[in-house]
Amino acid sequence: MSNEQNTALITRREGAVLVLSNNNPAARNALSPAFYLALTQALHDAKNDPGVGAIVLTGEGGHFCAGGDLRQLVKRRELSVAERREKLEGLHDLIRAVRACPKPVIAAVEGAAAGAGVSLALACDMLVAARNAAFSVAYVKIGLTPDGGATAFLAQFVSRQLLTELCLTGERVSGERLHALGAVNRLAEPGEALAQAIALAQQLASGPDEAMGNIKALCHAAYDNTLEQQLEQEAQFMVHAQASEESREGMAAFLEKRPADYTQLRQPRG
Repeated sequence: MSNEQNTALITRREGAVLVLSNNNPAARNALSPAFYLALTQALHDAKNDPGVGAIVLTGEGGHFCAGGDLRQLVKRRELSVAERREKLEGLHDLIRAVRACPKPVIAAVEGAAAGAGVSLALACDMLVAARNAAFSVAYVKIGLTPDGGATAFLAQFVSRQLLTELCLTGERVSGERLHALGAVNRLAEPGEALAQAIALAQQLASGPDEAMGNIKALCHAAYDNTLEQQLEQEAQFMVHAQASEESREGMAAFLEKRPADYTQLRQPRG
């Protein structure tokens, strides 16, 4: 295990798992431009690092992320529309980077995930949450509207009526309820979310790197593509995969009744 720390982000390795931790505990890990830049760069570096098989995103000090920093947001009214849009794109570019990363990204949520913190958690490929974690699309409480893809991600697993209720009331929803709704993959006891997320990431990190990246792309596209578009994308990936070294190793391991070893095949991405 190795550790690296800067002002906004703490980075450490657990074997092939990269753990990235929001480091602003005094403000319940409220977001900042420095965090956007640090996390986006870490995701880019992980994409090109064959030693990284999966990523866990979490927060320091018992909370995942309280959303935007209100001390900064109150100053936005002094900016022009174009300047406010430019600031907002820092968050949206980060959400895009999480979604575009070919490595599996797992959120480990303890404590509060509010506002854009909910967006960031749901942008990840999988979510491990403590039973008592509190999720809140809280924008309405301060006269704002959702950003960071919160409404898009929530709409993938709740009805329009529930989506509207969550966004118009800003009420807290527990990790337990989100698990029942299908948004949380693993439900952990308080204090155990990170350990469970790392265990899940370690399982994924031993898998076929290229195939998993393409599977992730298929899963994301499935909500927007028509059936014909999805069939075409699946066909393209499958035809390529059938001739890959990963499938050669996977099928040989199955026939020889041994565990597949994909680690040896990992290469830096272009």
